[in-house]
Amino acid sequence: MALIPVEDAGTVMDVAKMGAGIGAGIVAIGAGIGIGKIGAAANDGIARQPDAAADIRGGSIILAALIEGVALIGAIVTLLIGLGLSI
Repeated sequence: MALIPVEDAGTVMDVAKMGAGIGAGIVAIGAGIGIGKIGAAANDGIARQPDAAADIRGGSIILAALIEGVALIGAIVTLLIGLGLSI
């Protein structure tokens, strides 16, 4: 394992911040895609069985909340990396 020279340490932090920015973007895109698929499936299910609309709506809200929770954790981790903080 090679050590990083002192003058290149700033470059490593710049790359880490760029990676954190890319990670935050991927988290947002993934959450958007996941919630979009939940909405599409819920609309399809309600269209097929209108009597089960309340159950389908409740389940889709719970799933969307879980996806948002994972996205929030991912965004927090990328912010910690980007700011150079440790847990």
